[in-house]
Formats: sequence, C-alpha cells, structure tokens
Amino acid sequence: MKKTSVTLAACAALLTFAVSTTSMAQNQGGKQTPESTEIYEPVPPVVTPGVVTANTSGTTPPSDATVLFDGKNTDQWVAITGYDPASWEKTNAGPLKWPVRDGVMYSTKGFSARSKQEFNDFQLHIEFKTPEKVEGKGQGRGNSGVFLQGRYELQVLDNYENPTYVDGMVGSIYKQAIPLANPSRKPGEWQSYDVIYQAPRFNKAGLMTDYAYVTVLLNGVLVQNHAAIRGTTEYIGYPKVQPHGAGPILLQDHGNPVGFRNIWVRPL
Repeated sequence: MKKTSVTLAACAALLTFAVSTTSMAQNQGGKQTPESTEIYEPVPPVVTPGVVTANTSGTTPPSDATVLFDGKNTDQWVAITGYDPASWEKTNAGPLKWPVRDGVMYSTKGFSARSKQEFNDFQLHIEFKTPEKVEGKGQGRGNSGVFLQGRYELQVLDNYENPTYVDGMVGSIYKQAIPLANPSRKPGEWQSYDVIYQAPRFNKAGLMTDYAYVTVLLNGVLVQNHAAIRGTTEYIGYPKVQPHGAGPILLQDHGNPVGFRNIWVRPL
C-alpha cells in the first residue's frame, strides 16, 4: 500500500509539473525564455545569522530563534522527577533547580529538565560537556539525553575511547538509529548538536501516517541523515506509537553531572 501511494504521489507530482509547464509554454506562445522558470514570490524572510564567538563551540542564536538557555538562569525550564523523562506529562516538580555556573547549567541527580515551550518541527542547537574526570564506563560515563518532543531520545554519552552498544552511543537515536560516525571530543571538552527534526504525523484515529525524521550533526559531522524514528525510544522492548501534538525539549538526568549551554530552537 505504501509503495502504491508513493507511486501515485509521484505520478501526481509529475502530472502537475507537466500541466504547469505546458501552461507556461502556452503563456509564452510556445517559446521558453529564462523568465519562464523564474519565481519571485513568496520571498523568504530575512534572518540574521548567529555570530561565531571565542567562548562557544557553535554560534550565538540567529535572530528568529527561541532561546531556551542563554547562560543566565533556568527560567525556561521546569523540573520533572524520575530517571526516565518519558513520564514528563505526569510529573512536574516545579522550577528547575539545576545549578548554573559560568554560563553552564549542570544536570542534578533526581531531576530532569523539561522546556516550558513545546514544539512541532524545529531546528535545535545545543552544546554539552561530559565530566572531565572520568568515572564509570559504557552507559555509566557522561550519560544524559536530549528528548525531542519529550519522547524520542538523542543520546548524550561520553564515547571518547569508551565502547558501548552502538545503538546507544552518542549520536544515536536510542535503540533505533546507529550513528554514521563517532566524532566525540575528549571528556570535559565542549561538544555540539545541530538537529533538524520533523515531527510524526497522525490521522484523526491516532494512527501514525508518517514517521518522525531527524538529521543530526555532532561537532559538525553528520551522524544521522534523515533517519526515521519509529516510535518512543524504549530502554526495554520495541518502540511504542503514541499519538501526540507539540512537545517539549527534555534534558535527561542520568546520574552524571553533564553541563549544557547555548540552547536555542527555531520552529519550522
């Protein structure tokens, strides 16, 4: 059924293109000119790009970004209790009290962070730093996570000379999509995620009609290329499909003091 619908959609697109091309040709008296294929509207909005600075691994936010953390306070976040942020809809422990030092907020054992604002499709930038002092190994070393729409985990982990299962390493969509590379920096060094996320689509009956898709760059290196997210990222078992609308950004506490800074989102 899916192949058929894709084929029909492709045919429809080709037919539309053919009709519009024929119409343009007729409007031009059958003669094509450079102007025949020039489009002038709608004009894309002007966005002032961020500026690369000496004290960040990325850039300052662009002019149309929603800033979730600028190094001053955690006012854009609330705390949720529990080890697994997947329960964010049921738990709210009030204002987030993760400590902020020198423009960095650090995860605190027992509380994960949920953004007050919720999003659908978006571009996300976030910088993180795993502890410089190496303690533990595998999943017990520099573990955290960035949950897209509160459900789909982009893993944060210290994987510098620290092997673990590859569908749970840094850059993975946890237990679903293995990263294309491991461009990890040393413990204690700043790293950055740049994420392009398309939310899943559901019909009125709550059935998923299209997966969520995500493209991720870790430290400027492509690690997920339009990867499909089939459902929730479960620690045990298979993905679950849960119909939903807009959702928050979650930062997971996993018992390791991971630092975060320069967090911004551009709704798409």
